[in-house]
Amino acid sequence: MEAQVRKLFERYEQLFQKSLAGDADMDEVASVYASAFIAASPAGVMVGKNDDQLKQAMEQGYAHYRAIGTKAMRKRDVRISPIDEHHCVAHVAWTATYARQGRPDVTIDFDVHYLVQKLGGEPKIFGWVSGDEQEVLREHGIG
Repeated sequence: MEAQVRKLFERYEQLFQKSLAGDADMDEVASVYASAFIAASPAGVMVGKNDDQLKQAMEQGYAHYRAIGTKAMRKRDVRISPIDEHHCVAHVAWTATYARQGRPDVTIDFDVHYLVQKLGGEPKIFGWVSGDEQEVLREHGIG
């Protein structure tokens, strides 16, 4: 399962890069997620379904990332904590690069912890836990 989860996040990174370029198929992006998911951050807990509303929200999210100058999202590391034969937590270390008008680019390192399930086919993301993205961006003068 570990090799498949690493491959999942290689694909996730590639889809994110395509989305930043405005060249992503939201059906393909949605294909990395399970039919339902949970997300937790300091803003609270959210639940959702992998449906057209998710695809629209993701498209808006990528448009927002482009608007604030996000140039790249690169995976630095993936550490996997198995839970059982079907589940794990993928601790993914990311580096985001942002363009800032009239100032040097800024890079921000952060971690997201993804809940992953593998039932039969490819592993799917069914949840994630992240920090306060908006606060970190404000601290770096972005957005």
